[in-house]
Amino acid sequence: MSEQPTPTATAHITAPYGPLADALKIAAFGTVCATGPAQHGVLIEADDTGLTLRTHDYETAVSITVPTATVTRAGASLLPLAQLTKALKAMMAGETKATATRTTVTLDGDLLSTDHLTVPLAALPVGEFAPATKPAPPAAHLDAQELHHQLQRVIPAAGRDDTFPALTGVQVTLTDRLTLSTTDRYRFAVAHLPATPHPDHPVISPGDFLTALVPARTLARLSKHLKAQTGTISIAFGNSGLTLTTTEAAFTIRELEGNLPRYDALFPTTVDTSLTLERATAQRALKKCAALIAASGERGSPVTLRWDETGTLTLAPRIGEPDDLARIKGMPLTFATLTGPTPTDCELHTNPAFLADALAAFDATDTLTLHLRDPKPNSSLLPPLLLTTNPSPTGGDYRHLLMPVRPS
Repeated sequence: MSEQPTPTATAHITAPYGPLADALKIAAFGTVCATGPAQHGVLIEADDTGLTLRTHDYETAVSITVPTATVTRAGASLLPLAQLTKALKAMMAGETKATATRTTVTLDGDLLSTDHLTVPLAALPVGEFAPATKPAPPAAHLDAQELHHQLQRVIPAAGRDDTFPALTGVQVTLTDRLTLSTTDRYRFAVAHLPATPHPDHPVISPGDFLTALVPARTLARLSKHLKAQTGTISIAFGNSGLTLTTTEAAFTIRELEGNLPRYDALFPTTVDTSLTLERATAQRALKKCAALIAASGERGSPVTLRWDETGTLTLAPRIGEPDDLARIKGMPLTFATLTGPTPTDCELHTNPAFLADALAAFDATDTLTLHLRDPKPNSSLLPPLLLTTNPSPTGGDYRHLLMPVRPS
């Protein structure tokens, strides 16, 4: 008697379309960088604990439970995620959203069914799927919305040049709080948020920390999912990577090699002048300056922060011939001097896109403070601009360092 081939799809489950479709959408985070049919698939595991969907593209591993699903036969099936998602959506054609959401879907191995239709799917051998290693146990809990918010602040400052892989990442560091930092060599963004230690995880001693450098592009994708989350999520650091776990899904992100430079050696602890800026006015002025730069055809030109002899702060585009520059008058920016003297006859130049990202990172409720240092005598180095959410250069939950531009 010849040996029977091992079935490739054995899971049998039923679930409402709405929760199942939502789970598959989350599973797609683990197939973005997939190569090969098996890693483009979703592994469907049905057992006495319920239904779990898994994806893994070697950069991100995703595991989702579907509490509303009923397991009618234990087993596992590996199905092409895109085909399954499209077939499910097609089977809901002609139904209202409310009806589609509660429609019962049955998956019997490779057969997808509703009350109206049954279609086979192109099942793949389960053994060809490369699973991710088991993530580390959680180290701390975070507020999901706060994590989303702070990620939005730091991700724009990450590098995009893959020839410097470490600079395309976000350094995630856990001490008595969670710190997110990133740089592209021209700016450095750092954000902090509270973290509550997991009760089963050893307390991190003063001076110790857990850290992981993970791709900013992956965190940018996952942040879209975090935006809809409420309550807390857990974070874990381990050999498998950085793991973020919500109520129903776990995302494990592989680490990049290396670490970012220590920002505490780059950020000033003392400054000469601190100014509280009115963010809305600064953004309006920047949009006008950027539009003028584009209209002039001089793309890549900086914008200039200038204090005149009366102490008025303006923002202007740096365009035209040298004689033209002296005739340009910038838009006044509303500010209040907090500490130090008001600069006069001073100007600094910066990348308008980078400044736009920095200003966008601040909320209406933030105190947007611009900190300045005077150039050192006999030094060719220009001191960077520091923006914080606190009047102190070392305070606040967010700090953004901008390297000035030396105009040609």
